[in-house]
Amino acid sequence: MIEITNLTKTFGKRKAVDDISFRVEKGEVVGFLGPNGAGKTTTMSMITGFLSYTEGSIKVDGLEVVEHPDEVKKKIGYLPEQPPLYLDMTVTEYLDFVYQLKKVTAEKNRHLKEVMDMVRITDVRGRLIRNLSKGYKQRVGLAQALIGNPEILILDEPTVGLDPKQIIEIRNVIKELGKQRTVILSSHILPEVSAVCERVVIINKGKIVAEDTTENLSKSTAGKMEYTIRICGDRGSILSAVSSVEGVKQAKELGVKEPGTIDVVVTGDQSFDFRRPLFNVLAQKGLPIYMMKSNDMSLEDIFIKLTQDSAGAAKKAVKREVKQNEGTL
Repeated sequence: MIEITNLTKTFGKRKAVDDISFRVEKGEVVGFLGPNGAGKTTTMSMITGFLSYTEGSIKVDGLEVVEHPDEVKKKIGYLPEQPPLYLDMTVTEYLDFVYQLKKVTAEKNRHLKEVMDMVRITDVRGRLIRNLSKGYKQRVGLAQALIGNPEILILDEPTVGLDPKQIIEIRNVIKELGKQRTVILSSHILPEVSAVCERVVIINKGKIVAEDTTENLSKSTAGKMEYTIRICGDRGSILSAVSSVEGVKQAKELGVKEPGTIDVVVTGDQSFDFRRPLFNVLAQKGLPIYMMKSNDMSLEDIFIKLTQDSAGAAKKAVKREVKQNEGTL
């Protein structure tokens, strides 16, 4: 379990991370998101002990990182954005080197074989790392993070620069690893985060602006319930019936997508689930539902809205401060 409390990191006069707090429970896979310069990599570097912090606390399984750096590092496997590879070594030579560097006690040959099998690099174990594709280099970087069987994996942009096929392969590997480990994943490829992570933490300008499941963030950010529904029947009856349902605020016709039906976007307040009364009304009037699809905000939509809203709020605060200072001159 990772517990971060009032964490702050200052570089000169600039706060890269500004009083953030969040927890990652054992066995949880969490996406850590934010625009460039938001403080993601700085935070992950502090969790792993590669960077000290100015204020606050980071505890890994109850151990304060700055007080127990060696014990904490044994629990964490870290894949930075640029994997720390030695290109003139073969894959086996490099992993052997990492094994010795980490002072792993497990039987070497068996352990290295398990790690290579896990990330599917056994077939290139004898090749020089410099001659590997970008995807295989990324897998070798992931393999070094797994040596020593750490309980926690921290992955910073693990699929950066990969093609779509390689992204899917690495995503599947991370899914498998997440079944037995705690994982913090940072990525700009948001569909990847949606597919792999149970929860997301979004940081912007050094501050956390959201923390929840994607589903809950979609509802709270949108502030409404919205569904696209395909209903069989004539236009007038359908619109009249839908508009009469308790909780429905708006029914917007999209047109005919299938003969004999009409697609309607139905919107209501998120505090009241109108689906059951809608079904009952349509059933009573003999208007069958052929399709119902939730119009949840995507993680990309949520990310853009929250980071833009945060930036806008910051600009307003600066303007207010400037006006106040002008008034005192």
